[in-house]
Amino acid sequence: MTSPQSEVSFYDNPVIPGFHPDPSVCRVGEDYYLVCSSFEYFPGVPLFHSRDLVHWRQIGNVLDRPSQLPLPDDAMASDGIYAPTIRHHDGRFWMITTNVSHGGNFIVTAERPEGPWSDPVWIDLPGIDPDLAWDDDGNCWCSFAGAHGPSFSGVQVARIDPEAGKVLEGPVPAWAGTGLQWPEAPHLYRIGDWWYLMIAEGGTERGHTVAMARARSPLGPWESAPANPVLSHRSTNHPIQSTGHADLVTTPDGQWWMVLLATRPVGYSPKFHVLGRETFLTPVRWEDGWPRVGPVNVRERAPSGTRPVAEAPRRDDFDGPGLEPRWISPRSRPDGSWSLAERPGWLALHATGSTLDRPGCTFLGRRQQHTASRTAVLLDHAAGRAGLSVRLDEGHHYDLEVADGQVGVIARIGPVRQVVATRPVPPGPVALVITTRSARQWSEGEERRSGLHVAAPDYVAFHVGDDPEPLAELDGRYLSTEVATGFTGRVIGMYVTEGTAWFDWFEHGPLEP
Repeated sequence: MTSPQSEVSFYDNPVIPGFHPDPSVCRVGEDYYLVCSSFEYFPGVPLFHSRDLVHWRQIGNVLDRPSQLPLPDDAMASDGIYAPTIRHHDGRFWMITTNVSHGGNFIVTAERPEGPWSDPVWIDLPGIDPDLAWDDDGNCWCSFAGAHGPSFSGVQVARIDPEAGKVLEGPVPAWAGTGLQWPEAPHLYRIGDWWYLMIAEGGTERGHTVAMARARSPLGPWESAPANPVLSHRSTNHPIQSTGHADLVTTPDGQWWMVLLATRPVGYSPKFHVLGRETFLTPVRWEDGWPRVGPVNVRERAPSGTRPVAEAPRRDDFDGPGLEPRWISPRSRPDGSWSLAERPGWLALHATGSTLDRPGCTFLGRRQQHTASRTAVLLDHAAGRAGLSVRLDEGHHYDLEVADGQVGVIARIGPVRQVVATRPVPPGPVALVITTRSARQWSEGEERRSGLHVAAPDYVAFHVGDDPEPLAELDGRYLSTEVATGFTGRVIGMYVTEGTAWFDWFEHGPLEP
């Protein structure tokens, strides 16, 4: 048995599973801080802390006030917050990102990573995926990707005043990459006598890559790495795909590491990734002045000093004074839509919209983080309409809903909304359970009789109470971005669309064998 003080020799990727894309990381002493994109969800930009790059704990959200994160109801799914960068400079934390639904690029700052973070300082720069870097003279350089479209111009660089949000020089064209589509996700680093510019290109799907260039100045001219792309899993049968949108960090003893997004597609061709783009970690070595990376493996040798830590609790009993930072809601969470005080020990949700099919509903969820998972709640619905939902967006969600003395399974897939199954439920609190598991292994005879290949990445089953027999079981591919499109992943949460509902507890974790 491993003692609590012994080092961990290996770790498993992803290090932050579930919908946690576009990671950016910085180190302050022996502490690491990481942020991810949050798109249309509030609060925005989840913030994680680690002491070893392997074990991460969410300590907050950078954008936790409506003044920081205006997301109107007409903000589309997968709009909102794109690609944050976190840096520590001159005793302060800096986070720069893009709100594609309102205002564009902005900076917030904090003395402590837990916050409070400032209100936005908006920057008059186009495009997305902004980055911050400082030179030895204190100049702040912002690199960013031009807006996608016919006039997409690759990565640009500007010198800015980050306190005032003013552009002091530029922007000037920097590097358009190696010729693949959508050069984006730039990060500038001063390493030795060189400035390095790392970007993603090829699109954030299976063709995703990481490429590098270097120059003597942040303004170029840029020299492409001779072995570009420095990382790509495209056109391979590797179980990890879409590797890209990376950031570099060093350990106190000088080791180099890369955090990046990737996916784990499964099922029949073209395969499906249902948890979204996740955060992975891989070592970096330097040869002849250039980084060498990959492949990114499911199991990697751990950084020195990695030790086991306690797992985050699977269950929330709603006994605290406020909500844990893992809880997210589409676009907003009005103060009147929820309460922990009305019925101590229970979460009260009040309906703000009549359907999950349009923005404006009351929904409180957590990112699905396990491919085989079990999520359960105890719901007291009284007189109302409420339940537990697996959500990708307004047009793609499965719901286990209680109303009018019935519990039902509802599937919304694109333009189709169908009640799949119902059964009576007695009054009073009821436990609702949703499980996900890998696709069943059909025999060859069953497959031939059905005329179908086994295509589903997983199956989603809906249970009431302790009943082992599911009320319904649905194909999970329809809650994937390969079907629904977009940039997010599954979020499983509680909702109410009529009246008030109370939830005694919520539990999410791996499905035990």
